[in-house]
Amino acid sequence: MAHALLIALSTLIAASAATANTQPTDMAGAPAGTPETRYCMRVEPQTGSRIESIECWTRAEWAEGGVDVDKDWAKEGVRVLNA
Repeated sequence: MAHALLIALSTLIAASAATANTQPTDMAGAPAGTPETRYCMRVEPQTGSRIESIECWTRAEWAEGGVDVDKDWAKEGVRVLNA
């Protein structure tokens, strides 16, 4: 029984280590794009909700809302949509 538990835990740790290595290592900012490129990022849930949403806006639109795409991309970035 203990041997099976040890094997299961070892497999879980190995899988976690493999997953951790797939994270992007370039934290220099968001990918480059054209002025029409939309950057999709997680935004805080609206008051009364626990469900976070994803918004896709251009760099200029994010800047109007006070968001620096390059600064926040590593934490909140989801995907880039090219026009």
